Amino acid sequence: MNTITLAWIALPFFVGFTIYLLPKLDKTLALFTAFASAAYALQLFVEQSPLTLKLLDHFSVTLVVDRLSGYFILTNALVTAAVILYCWHSDKTTFFYAQAIILHGSINAAFACADFISLYVALEVSGIAAFLLIAYPRTDRSIWVALRYLFISNTAMLFYLVGAVLAYQTNHSFSFASLRGAPPEALALIFLGLLVKGGIFVSGLWLPLTHSEAETPVSALLSGVVVKAGVYPLVRCALMVAEVDPLIRIFGVGTALLGVFYAVFEKDTKRMLAFHTVSQLGFILAAPKVGGFYALTHGLVKSVLFLIAGALPSRNFKELQHKPINTTVWIALVIASFSISGFPLLSGFGAKVLTTKNLLPWQAIAMNIAALGTAISFAKFIFLPHKAGGEEAVKPGFWPAAIVLLGGLFAANVVYYEAYTIENIVKPLATIGLGWLAYLLIFKRSILKLPRVMEQFEHLIGGMSLMLLLLFWMVMA
Repeated sequence: MNTITLAWIALPFFVGFTIYLLPKLDKTLALFTAFASAAYALQLFVEQSPLTLKLLDHFSVTLVVDRLSGYFILTNALVTAAVILYCWHSDKTTFFYAQAIILHGSINAAFACADFISLYVALEVSGIAAFLLIAYPRTDRSIWVALRYLFISNTAMLFYLVGAVLAYQTNHSFSFASLRGAPPEALALIFLGLLVKGGIFVSGLWLPLTHSEAETPVSALLSGVVVKAGVYPLVRCALMVAEVDPLIRIFGVGTALLGVFYAVFEKDTKRMLAFHTVSQLGFILAAPKVGGFYALTHGLVKSVLFLIAGALPSRNFKELQHKPINTTVWIALVIASFSISGFPLLSGFGAKVLTTKNLLPWQAIAMNIAALGTAISFAKFIFLPHKAGGEEAVKPGFWPAAIVLLGGLFAANVVYYEAYTIENIVKPLATIGLGWLAYLLIFKRSILKLPRVMEQFEHLIGGMSLMLLLLFWMVMA
C-alpha cells in the first residue's frame, strides 16, 4: 500500500508533464488520472486502519491517508473528472489540461499531508496552478483577478510559514500535533494562513470575486476542491489537537453566517454561489468529526451549480425571472439546489443531519439560521421560470459532467442511510419550506444591495491584519 500511495501522489505530476509530450492524448490522460484518484479514494474506505508514511523522521514530515482523506480525495477526483468532461469538446489547449491535472495532484498531496512543511509545498504548487488557470483567458480582467489571488495567497502562506517555524522551534517537529504547546503567535500565524487559503470568515472575502470572474470550469474547480486544501488541515488539526477544536468551531459558525448573509442578498448567480461556498465551508469546520462527508457533498453540488450557472442565459437573477431557462437544465439546477438545502434522497440531507448531530449546544441556533439562509438563497434558483428549449443550448460536455456530479449526490446518499427517521426528515423539510416562504414573501422583492468595499484589494490586506490580531486575542484567551 505504501508503494501504491507514493505512485498515486506522483502520477498527476508525471501525467501533467507527459501531456506536453503527447498533446493529442491530453484529455484522455487527464481523465485517466482523475479516475485513478477515485479508485485510490474508494480503496481508503475499505482499509480499516490509516496509512502513515514518514518521509523525514527527524522533522516529523509525514503523510497520513485514512477515511477522512478519502472523502476529500474522492471529491477532488470526481470534480476534476467532471471538469475534464465539460471541456472535452471545447477549444481548451494542452496547457489547460496539464495545469488542471497538476492542480489535481497538488490538492491530492495536501489531503495526504500531516505536517506543516509538506503541506506548505503542496499549497504553494496548488496556488501557482490555480493562478495559471484563472489567468487562462489572457484578458486584462482575468490576469488582474489571477494576480490578486496569487498575491493574497502568497502573503497568507508567508504568515503560515513563519508560524510553522515557530512551532518547530518549540516542539522540534513539523507535525500537526506540534500545535499542542506551541506559542500563541505560532498558532495565530498558521491559522491565519489556512483561513485565508480556505476562504474562511473575513479572511475569505477574496473568494467571491475570484470564483465568480473565473471561467465556468475553473470556478467549479476552485469552489469544489481548491478551497478544501485550506480547510482540510484545519479539520485534521481539530481532530488531532483537542485544544484547537473550539477555535475551529467558532470560525465555522462565523463563516457559515457571514457567507449566507451575503448570499441571501446577492443578485448575481456566480457571486451568490461563491458567497455560499464561504458559508458551506463553515459547516465543514463547525463539526470537524464529520467534515469529510460534508466536504464531499458540498464539492459535488457546488461544482455542478457553477457549471449550470455557466449555461444560464444571464448572471442576473432579476433578468432570469423574465428569461425562461431550458427545462432539463432547470431540473438539474433544482436537484442540486435541493441537495445543498438538505432535501431527502440526496446526500446533502445526510450531510446536514450528520453535521447537526455533531454540533455543540452553543452552535445549534446559529447553524440553524445558516441552514435557513441556504434555503432562501437557493429558492432563487428553484423558482426561476423554465420551458422546453429555453433560452440557450448547453455546451456538448455539460451533460456528461452534470451526470457524474449529480450521480455522485445520489450515490453518496447511502453513506448515512440511518438519517432517514421521521424526526430527521421533518426538520429539514420545515426549514426548506420556511426558507421558500421567506423568499417568496420578502427576499424576492428585495432591492437591497450589499456594498463590496470589504472585497477591495487594499481592504483584504487590512482584513488579514485584523484577523491576525483577532487570532492572537483568541489564542491568548
